[in-house]
Amino acid sequence: MALGGLSEPRKGHLAMLLFSALVAGSFSFGSLIANKIDPVALTAVRFVIAGTVIGIAAAVGPGLRLASFRAPWRYAILGALFAAYFVLMFAGLKTAPPVSTAAVFTLTPVLSAGFGWLLLRQVTTPRMALALAVGGAGALWVIFRADLAALLAFDVGQGETVYFIGCIAHALFTPLLRRLSRGEPALVFNFGVMVAMVVLLVGYGWRDILAADWAALTFSDWLIVLYVSLFASALTFLLLRYATLRLPSAKVMAYTYLTPSWVIGWEIVLGHGVPGVLTLVGVALTIAALWMLLKDEEPVQPAVPSSSST
Repeated sequence: MALGGLSEPRKGHLAMLLFSALVAGSFSFGSLIANKIDPVALTAVRFVIAGTVIGIAAAVGPGLRLASFRAPWRYAILGALFAAYFVLMFAGLKTAPPVSTAAVFTLTPVLSAGFGWLLLRQVTTPRMALALAVGGAGALWVIFRADLAALLAFDVGQGETVYFIGCIAHALFTPLLRRLSRGEPALVFNFGVMVAMVVLLVGYGWRDILAADWAALTFSDWLIVLYVSLFASALTFLLLRYATLRLPSAKVMAYTYLTPSWVIGWEIVLGHGVPGVLTLVGVALTIAALWMLLKDEEPVQPAVPSSSST
């Protein structure tokens, strides 16, 4: 069926399916270069590329006006949170398997719900709360490698712990984005956040950026850098923006729970094998959470478009 023949909500769902697949790719591909380059340096280059693309789109679209960048401290706060998330993501991928890291990512909606209540007094519906609990349980099962003894002992890997701290920053970013926005066009606002990210990353890690052995990166490594910059950052932002205009926020958030399943698919394609059966039980719980969040319920406020999560 041609895309033009689909309803607007169906187009939104297709956009989020592609979004979740591309985000998942950043875990599998990112793990291949995580130990080859400093996380700060890699994140800085990633967002120089992605920010350039978003900046061009903003200039061609709504236009870049100085008035849109008033109160620059807002961009600094949001840029610091998002920079921390991406740096800690690649730092975690140095030791954590991509599937486990993706499972940690599915805890972000639970954290966002908590910060949303603290900052915006947003109330989660009973069905959403149950879905978040089911998805969180599945994520923990994967994170602890389907080992009940490890779960009871809270024996979590260092990489997962590092990335979880990054997910806390990401979860705080989401409600703050809504609170600090002053009606700027989404493209312009996100360009401002990306510029702040790059400035902060360069200011903090300029020594690491200069010391990085860029010449040692192979052609395949640079293709991965371009993937996480263009597809897992710039394109996913556009897809998220497209979907949030057609779907309620609960349904947009639901696709977070597809990430571990997509990562398993990427890992199979890359020849990295299939997780054990017990681990797949946790992945099944995250899919159940997706199904629960996709079911129709009371209308909710549209999501605030943001830059990519990964």
